[in-house]
Amino acid sequence: MLDTTPLTRAVDHFADRLRAAPQSRLQRGAAAEALGLARELARRAQQLEEPGAEYREMPDAGMFAAADQITVAGHDLALALTDEGELAVAVALVEEAQKRAGV
Repeated sequence: MLDTTPLTRAVDHFADRLRAAPQSRLQRGAAAEALGLARELARRAQQLEEPGAEYREMPDAGMFAAADQITVAGHDLALALTDEGELAVAVALVEEAQKRAGV
């Protein structure tokens, strides 16, 4: 079984930083960056769990839900991953998104 702890830790850290961020930072793009990440993580999980199925896009639930959305999507992907390479890519996606979000 693949140890996906690096992904869940990265996602949880980003989510914690978003929850602690001021509203102004969320409005300046941090929340949009998090939603984009959540959608990408969800897309990857869906591809692994249901290959060939039509993609169901994660809705925009508002800037204050962004932290929860990346947490759910990241943990779902962690459960679906079976490959070290895919894990490394997912961790890099989270770390890059957090840098772009500035939190």
